[in-house]
Amino acid sequence: MGQEIALVSATPGRLRTRVGAAQVAQVLARDPVANVFVAARLAENLRPKPTLWGYETAGEVSALCFCAANMVPVEADSAALHTFAERAAQRGRTCSSILGPMAQVRELWRLLNPFWGPAREVRASQPLLVTTTNPEVASDPNVRLAVATDLPALEPAAVAMYTEEVGVNPLIQDGGTALRRRLEHLVSNQRVYVRLEHGQVIFKAEIGSVALGVCQVQGVWVHPNWRGRGLGAGGMATVTIDALRRIAGTVSLYVNDYNAPARAIYRRCGYRQVGEFATVLF
Repeated sequence: MGQEIALVSATPGRLRTRVGAAQVAQVLARDPVANVFVAARLAENLRPKPTLWGYETAGEVSALCFCAANMVPVEADSAALHTFAERAAQRGRTCSSILGPMAQVRELWRLLNPFWGPAREVRASQPLLVTTTNPEVASDPNVRLAVATDLPALEPAAVAMYTEEVGVNPLIQDGGTALRRRLEHLVSNQRVYVRLEHGQVIFKAEIGSVALGVCQVQGVWVHPNWRGRGLGAGGMATVTIDALRRIAGTVSLYVNDYNAPARAIYRRCGYRQVGEFATVLF
Protein backbone atom coordinates (compact mmCIF):
# COMPACT_ATOMS: atom_id res chain seq x y z
CA MET A 1 0.00 0.00 0.00
CA GLY A 2 2.86 2.39 -0.82
CA GLN A 3 0.52 5.32 -1.33
CA GLU A 4 1.68 8.92 -1.16
CA ILE A 5 -0.59 10.77 1.22
CA ALA A 6 -1.22 14.42 1.93
CA LEU A 7 -1.71 14.47 5.70
CA VAL A 8 -3.82 17.29 7.11
CA SER A 9 -3.17 17.56 10.83
CA ALA A 10 -5.31 18.89 13.63
CA THR A 11 -3.08 21.97 13.59
CA PRO A 12 -4.33 24.35 10.86
CA GLY A 13 -1.88 24.68 8.00
CA ARG A 14 0.34 21.81 9.03
CA LEU A 15 0.82 19.47 6.10
CA ARG A 16 2.87 16.30 5.66
CA THR A 17 3.16 14.58 2.30
CA ARG A 18 3.77 11.03 3.51
CA VAL A 19 2.45 8.81 6.26
CA GLY A 20 3.15 5.19 7.11
CA ALA A 21 1.08 2.60 5.28
CA ALA A 22 0.55 0.80 8.60
CA GLN A 23 -1.40 3.78 9.94
CA VAL A 24 -3.56 3.85 6.84
CA ALA A 25 -4.20 0.12 7.21
CA GLN A 26 -5.21 0.58 10.85
CA VAL A 27 -7.83 3.16 9.93
CA LEU A 28 -9.25 1.03 7.12
CA ALA A 29 -9.38 -2.08 9.32
CA ARG A 30 -11.78 -0.44 11.80
CA ASP A 31 -14.71 -1.25 9.50
CA PRO A 32 -13.73 -3.67 6.71
CA VAL A 33 -17.21 -3.75 5.18
CA ALA A 34 -17.57 0.03 4.94
CA ASN A 35 -13.96 0.58 3.88
CA VAL A 36 -13.44 -2.24 1.36
CA PHE A 37 -13.80 0.10 -1.64
CA VAL A 38 -11.01 2.44 -0.53
CA ALA A 39 -8.76 -0.40 0.63
CA ALA A 40 -9.17 -2.18 -2.71
CA ARG A 41 -8.49 0.95 -4.75
CA LEU A 42 -5.34 1.74 -2.79
CA ALA A 43 -4.07 -1.78 -3.46
CA GLU A 44 -4.60 -1.39 -7.22
CA ASN A 45 -2.14 0.28 -9.57
CA LEU A 46 -4.55 3.04 -10.55
CA ARG A 47 -3.63 5.64 -13.16
CA PRO A 48 -3.71 8.48 -12.42
CA LYS A 49 -2.83 7.80 -8.80
CA PRO A 50 -5.57 8.75 -6.33
CA THR A 51 -4.94 11.32 -3.63
CA LEU A 52 -5.42 10.26 -0.02
CA TRP A 53 -5.71 12.86 2.70
CA GLY A 54 -5.16 11.93 6.32
CA TYR A 55 -6.36 13.70 9.45
CA GLU A 56 -4.05 13.51 12.44
CA THR A 57 -4.94 13.65 16.12
CA ALA A 58 -2.45 13.05 18.95
CA GLY A 59 0.22 12.05 16.48
CA GLU A 60 -1.89 9.33 14.87
CA VAL A 61 -3.89 9.23 11.67
CA SER A 62 -7.53 9.01 12.78
CA ALA A 63 -9.37 9.55 9.47
CA LEU A 64 -8.83 9.45 5.73
CA CYS A 65 -10.38 10.96 2.62
CA PHE A 66 -9.91 9.16 -0.70
CA CYS A 67 -9.97 11.45 -3.72
CA ALA A 68 -10.16 10.10 -7.27
CA ALA A 69 -13.19 9.73 -9.55
CA ASN A 70 -15.05 9.25 -6.26
CA MET A 71 -14.46 11.12 -3.02
CA VAL A 72 -14.84 8.80 -0.02
CA PRO A 73 -14.47 9.84 3.64
CA VAL A 74 -13.15 7.10 5.92
CA GLU A 75 -13.74 7.00 9.70
CA ALA A 76 -14.02 10.80 9.75
CA ASP A 77 -15.49 12.74 12.67
CA SER A 78 -16.76 16.31 12.44
CA ALA A 79 -13.33 17.89 12.90
CA ALA A 80 -11.81 15.72 10.20
CA LEU A 81 -14.69 16.40 7.81
CA HIS A 82 -14.32 20.15 8.29
CA THR A 83 -10.62 19.88 7.49
CA PHE A 84 -11.24 17.72 4.43
CA ALA A 85 -14.01 20.03 3.22
CA GLU A 86 -11.80 23.10 3.56
CA ARG A 87 -9.07 21.50 1.50
CA ALA A 88 -11.52 20.14 -1.08
CA ALA A 89 -13.14 23.56 -1.49
CA GLN A 90 -9.72 25.11 -2.10
CA ARG A 91 -8.79 22.42 -4.60
CA GLY A 92 -12.07 22.49 -6.50
CA ARG A 93 -14.20 19.53 -7.51
CA THR A 94 -12.43 16.84 -9.52
CA CYS A 95 -14.68 13.89 -8.60
CA SER A 96 -17.94 12.69 -10.13
CA SER A 97 -19.42 11.65 -6.79
CA ILE A 98 -19.05 11.61 -3.02
CA LEU A 99 -19.91 8.26 -1.50
CA GLY A 100 -19.49 6.35 1.73
CA PRO A 101 -21.05 6.05 5.18
CA MET A 102 -24.20 8.14 5.29
CA ALA A 103 -23.42 10.42 8.24
CA GLN A 104 -19.97 11.28 6.90
CA VAL A 105 -21.18 11.91 3.35
CA ARG A 106 -24.09 14.07 4.48
CA GLU A 107 -21.86 16.26 6.66
CA LEU A 108 -19.14 16.53 4.02
CA TRP A 109 -21.70 17.50 1.40
CA ARG A 110 -23.30 20.07 3.73
CA LEU A 111 -19.90 21.72 4.04
CA LEU A 112 -19.03 21.50 0.34
CA ASN A 113 -22.42 22.36 -1.14
CA PRO A 114 -21.78 26.15 -1.08
CA PHE A 115 -18.62 25.60 -3.12
CA TRP A 116 -19.48 22.61 -5.30
CA GLY A 117 -23.24 22.70 -5.53
CA PRO A 118 -25.70 22.00 -6.83
CA ALA A 119 -25.51 18.22 -7.04
CA ARG A 120 -27.18 16.40 -9.91
CA GLU A 121 -28.71 13.96 -7.43
CA VAL A 122 -28.36 13.05 -3.75
CA ARG A 123 -29.10 9.46 -2.79
CA ALA A 124 -29.47 9.98 0.91
CA SER A 125 -30.07 6.40 2.04
CA GLN A 126 -28.38 3.29 0.66
CA PRO A 127 -28.53 0.30 3.02
CA LEU A 128 -25.19 -1.49 3.36
CA LEU A 129 -25.75 -5.25 3.32
CA VAL A 130 -23.62 -8.31 4.03
CA THR A 131 -23.81 -12.07 4.12
CA THR A 132 -21.41 -14.75 5.29
CA THR A 133 -23.55 -17.80 4.47
CA ASN A 134 -24.77 -19.44 1.31
CA PRO A 135 -28.30 -18.42 0.32
CA GLU A 136 -31.23 -20.79 0.61
CA VAL A 137 -32.51 -19.56 -2.76
CA ALA A 138 -31.76 -21.95 -5.62
CA SER A 139 -28.81 -20.80 -7.69
CA ASP A 140 -28.99 -20.33 -11.45
CA PRO A 141 -26.81 -22.95 -13.19
CA ASN A 142 -26.72 -20.79 -16.33
CA VAL A 143 -24.90 -17.94 -14.56
CA ARG A 144 -21.14 -18.34 -14.95
CA LEU A 145 -17.89 -16.42 -14.83
CA ALA A 146 -17.40 -14.20 -17.87
CA VAL A 147 -14.46 -14.83 -20.18
CA ALA A 148 -12.69 -12.56 -22.66
CA THR A 149 -14.89 -13.67 -25.56
CA ASP A 150 -17.94 -12.37 -23.65
CA LEU A 151 -16.67 -8.78 -23.66
CA PRO A 152 -18.46 -7.69 -26.88
CA ALA A 153 -21.79 -8.77 -25.36
CA LEU A 154 -20.89 -7.58 -21.88
CA GLU A 155 -20.07 -4.00 -22.80
CA PRO A 156 -23.58 -2.95 -23.95
CA ALA A 157 -25.05 -4.56 -20.83
CA ALA A 158 -22.60 -2.63 -18.64
CA VAL A 159 -23.44 0.60 -20.48
CA ALA A 160 -27.17 -0.03 -20.02
CA MET A 161 -26.74 -0.80 -16.32
CA TYR A 162 -24.57 2.27 -15.68
CA THR A 163 -26.90 4.58 -17.60
CA GLU A 164 -29.95 3.24 -15.78
CA GLU A 165 -28.29 3.35 -12.35
CA VAL A 166 -26.24 6.56 -12.53
CA GLY A 167 -28.25 8.51 -15.08
CA VAL A 168 -25.27 9.23 -17.34
CA ASN A 169 -24.11 7.34 -20.41
CA PRO A 170 -20.49 6.26 -19.70
CA LEU A 171 -19.65 6.46 -23.41
CA ILE A 172 -20.04 10.24 -23.53
CA GLN A 173 -16.86 11.31 -21.76
CA ASP A 174 -14.22 9.02 -23.29
CA GLY A 175 -16.09 6.79 -25.71
CA GLY A 176 -16.18 3.98 -23.15
CA THR A 177 -12.42 3.54 -22.79
CA ALA A 178 -12.46 3.56 -18.97
CA LEU A 179 -15.45 1.22 -18.83
CA ARG A 180 -13.83 -1.25 -21.23
CA ARG A 181 -10.56 -1.25 -19.32
CA ARG A 182 -12.36 -1.87 -16.05
CA LEU A 183 -14.42 -4.72 -17.54
CA GLU A 184 -11.30 -6.30 -19.03
CA HIS A 185 -9.56 -6.09 -15.65
CA LEU A 186 -12.48 -7.66 -13.79
CA VAL A 187 -13.03 -10.40 -16.37
CA SER A 188 -9.33 -11.31 -16.38
CA ASN A 189 -9.49 -11.62 -12.58
CA GLN A 190 -12.63 -13.82 -12.68
CA ARG A 191 -14.83 -11.22 -11.01
CA VAL A 192 -17.67 -10.84 -13.54
CA TYR A 193 -20.70 -13.13 -13.71
CA VAL A 194 -23.03 -13.38 -16.69
CA ARG A 195 -25.92 -15.29 -18.14
CA LEU A 196 -26.30 -15.12 -21.90
CA GLU A 197 -29.23 -16.06 -24.11
CA HIS A 198 -28.76 -16.05 -27.89
CA GLY A 199 -25.56 -14.04 -27.50
CA GLN A 200 -27.15 -11.36 -25.33
CA VAL A 201 -26.34 -10.73 -21.67
CA ILE A 202 -29.54 -11.03 -19.65
CA PHE A 203 -27.92 -11.06 -16.18
CA LYS A 204 -24.65 -9.60 -14.96
CA ALA A 205 -22.92 -8.82 -11.69
CA GLU A 206 -19.38 -7.89 -10.74
CA ILE A 207 -17.14 -8.18 -7.71
CA GLY A 208 -15.89 -4.60 -7.83
CA SER A 209 -13.72 -4.54 -4.71
CA VAL A 210 -11.78 -7.16 -2.75
CA ALA A 211 -9.85 -6.30 0.43
CA LEU A 212 -9.80 -6.78 4.19
CA GLY A 213 -11.49 -10.20 3.93
CA VAL A 214 -14.50 -8.63 2.21
CA CYS A 215 -15.68 -8.48 -1.38
CA GLN A 216 -18.24 -6.00 -2.67
CA VAL A 217 -20.78 -6.82 -5.37
CA GLN A 218 -21.66 -4.09 -7.84
CA GLY A 219 -23.29 -3.66 -11.23
CA VAL A 220 -26.10 -6.17 -10.67
CA TRP A 221 -28.38 -5.97 -13.68
CA VAL A 222 -31.15 -7.95 -15.39
CA HIS A 223 -32.14 -7.15 -18.95
CA PRO A 224 -35.49 -5.29 -18.92
CA ASN A 225 -37.13 -7.93 -21.13
CA TRP A 226 -36.24 -10.65 -18.60
CA ARG A 227 -37.25 -8.95 -15.36
CA GLY A 228 -39.88 -10.52 -13.14
CA ARG A 229 -38.81 -14.09 -13.97
CA GLY A 230 -36.60 -14.78 -10.96
CA LEU A 231 -33.28 -14.21 -12.72
CA GLY A 232 -32.12 -11.69 -10.14
CA ALA A 233 -32.51 -14.02 -7.16
CA GLY A 234 -31.06 -17.06 -8.90
CA GLY A 235 -28.20 -15.05 -10.34
CA MET A 236 -27.35 -13.43 -7.01
CA ALA A 237 -27.44 -16.82 -5.34
CA THR A 238 -24.85 -18.09 -7.83
CA VAL A 239 -22.69 -14.99 -7.36
CA THR A 240 -22.88 -15.18 -3.56
CA ILE A 241 -22.03 -18.89 -3.36
CA ASP A 242 -19.02 -18.54 -5.65
CA ALA A 243 -17.77 -15.33 -4.00
CA LEU A 244 -17.92 -16.88 -0.53
CA ARG A 245 -16.16 -20.03 -1.74
CA ARG A 246 -13.50 -18.43 -3.86
CA ILE A 247 -12.97 -14.76 -2.99
CA ALA A 248 -13.83 -13.69 0.57
CA GLY A 249 -15.63 -14.82 3.71
CA THR A 250 -17.90 -11.78 3.68
CA VAL A 251 -19.85 -10.56 0.66
CA SER A 252 -21.23 -7.02 0.78
CA LEU A 253 -23.13 -4.54 -1.36
CA TYR A 254 -25.14 -1.37 -0.98
CA VAL A 255 -28.46 -0.59 -2.62
CA ASN A 256 -30.71 2.44 -3.04
CA ASP A 257 -33.39 2.44 -0.36
CA TYR A 258 -36.10 3.06 -2.95
CA ASN A 259 -35.16 -0.02 -5.03
CA ALA A 260 -37.70 -2.35 -3.45
CA PRO A 261 -37.33 -5.22 -5.97
CA ALA A 262 -33.55 -5.38 -5.51
CA ARG A 263 -33.81 -5.17 -1.73
CA ALA A 264 -36.28 -8.06 -1.76
CA ILE A 265 -33.86 -10.17 -3.83
CA TYR A 266 -30.98 -9.49 -1.44
CA ARG A 267 -33.15 -10.39 1.57
CA ARG A 268 -34.09 -13.68 -0.10
CA CYS A 269 -30.41 -14.38 -0.64
CA GLY A 270 -29.68 -13.88 3.06
CA TYR A 271 -28.16 -10.40 3.04
CA ARG A 272 -28.67 -8.35 6.20
CA GLN A 273 -28.19 -4.65 6.83
CA VAL A 274 -25.12 -3.57 8.82
CA GLY A 275 -24.90 0.10 7.93
CA GLU A 276 -26.04 2.84 5.60
CA PHE A 277 -24.31 4.66 2.76
CA ALA A 278 -25.16 7.81 0.85
CA THR A 279 -24.02 9.11 -2.55
CA VAL A 280 -23.87 12.60 -4.01
CA LEU A 281 -23.78 12.57 -7.82
CA PHE A 282 -22.47 15.43 -9.97
